[in-house]
Amino acid sequence: MKHSATEAVQTARRQIARQAAGNRFLDLLEDGAVPRPRLADLVGELYLLVGSDRRSFALLASRFPTSPAGDLFLAMAVGEGEALRLLLDFAAALDLDEDDLRRHEPTPLAQAYPAYLAQTALFGTRSNVALALLANVEESSQNYTRAADALREHYGFPEQVLGHFRYFADTPPELLDQAAITLEDGLAAGDDPVEAVRTARMVHAYEAMFWGALAEGLGDHGPATRATDSTRIRTG
Repeated sequence: MKHSATEAVQTARRQIARQAAGNRFLDLLEDGAVPRPRLADLVGELYLLVGSDRRSFALLASRFPTSPAGDLFLAMAVGEGEALRLLLDFAAALDLDEDDLRRHEPTPLAQAYPAYLAQTALFGTRSNVALALLANVEESSQNYTRAADALREHYGFPEQVLGHFRYFADTPPELLDQAAITLEDGLAAGDDPVEAVRTARMVHAYEAMFWGALAEGLGDHGPATRATDSTRIRTG
């Protein structure tokens, strides 16, 4: 039975909505309750994640080189490269350089998402990743917006070092249009819509696992855990 791209997106979003469980790390960040060392962990984990995703999208572009999929995945690989560059600005605000980020020891559960994406890039269809993007973009954008706003309002980081978070908070409509066309082409060519929906749901679960791993061990004990002046960035 043929499935349209619209039906696949709607099905994936319904399944994702049933497994949504909040984001404790961002809740704590918005309370100013994430200590500075955990912000360094955030940067280190993002550095590894984005670097891996960049390679995954480049691999997808090599597997599906013709338009529209090739254009989509090349654009996503280039976008991850830009996000990586912007992440270094935030790292510098934490007195970290790229060598520090390379030395970061990853938390296994935080890196489950990029590992799954790499597996999908190697073995999955073009529709799998296109649908995962379309089904998860709204929540992902909200997460990065929340992170950027909290880092500015509760930790004193200036807007100019938050470009990484703003970048992922605002996915260009043209990229989403490319993803929709790629999904339509893939399904028309015989890609399995059930597998694509499953991938979108799994991506959502692994992204939630990333944020959950960052919150591990953090308590919410009220004002005593809030960021102090020593955790705030100097803006002048």
